[in-house]
Amino acid sequence: MIRWGFLGAGWMATVFAPAVYEAQGALLQAAAARDPERARGLGPVTTHASYDEVLADPDVDAVYISLSNEAHLPWTLASLAAGKHVLCEKPLCLTADEVDQVIAAATTRRAVEASWYRWHPRIRLAQQQLDRIGTVRHVSAGFTFAGELDGNYRMDPARGGGALYDVGHYAVSAALWAVGRGLPSDVAARARRSASGVDLSTEAVLEWDGATAEIRAGIDEGLGQWLTITGDQGELELRDAPFTTWTGTESELMVSGGSGTERLRVPPANAYRVMVEEVSSVLEGGPGWALPLEESRLTAACLDLIRNACGD
Repeated sequence: MIRWGFLGAGWMATVFAPAVYEAQGALLQAAAARDPERARGLGPVTTHASYDEVLADPDVDAVYISLSNEAHLPWTLASLAAGKHVLCEKPLCLTADEVDQVIAAATTRRAVEASWYRWHPRIRLAQQQLDRIGTVRHVSAGFTFAGELDGNYRMDPARGGGALYDVGHYAVSAALWAVGRGLPSDVAARARRSASGVDLSTEAVLEWDGATAEIRAGIDEGLGQWLTITGDQGELELRDAPFTTWTGTESELMVSGGSGTERLRVPPANAYRVMVEEVSSVLEGGPGWALPLEESRLTAACLDLIRNACGD
């Protein structure tokens, strides 16, 4: 049994907490938030007055961090220093250099980026089907939505705001695992910015030798999600919310090739619960999968390249 402590009780924590309740091998032991009532509302065994008290709690084995983006690095490092494993919301860090600090600190405890879509069975099925489409030549990936931006930390560059960090992370990471060739050799990108300086939308073209990816992220436009992976022998298409397929929703993977198109149906699954169960198991030395820090660093490094191409 892994006893989880929550740092923060915002919206993501309210989504994550039920997954801990449902997961085997996990217990919501403690929580702390700026608003103690919200922390109590998550239903932990113990509510603490501060994040530091959660880290000092001997009954907490691992912490889940759902704070705003700029707080991820300091609280991940503090948690590791306190002897706690860490599951931190994406982006784990704002730069590849920051991820390097986490890698250096995660010597006796694990740090895992909670890019929850990676645990969804449809994503895993898509990864298993990549061989059927041959060498990947092109990826089209995007995530846009119309956010409630007034007073939102997403509008503050000092807090890691903007579309690229928020939803571009999904599209970029998907392109990286689909192409499977490390960092792109060339990046072209442009951003449309708010008065505060954050990117309201970012478009990027990533190029490898023999492969390209088109990326789009937006936080003030119509809702859209797409992921299409084209190889020299076929194509994979994940329709209808490839990055946020919720519990209770059946999904499908379209596999096209020389013999036609096959529709592979994926039963409903709670990727949050799968993530909690598998990470909890891994932390105890059992079976399961945890997103490697090397992959988190690769995504962060690619985001660095896109930001640099946009003039950041």
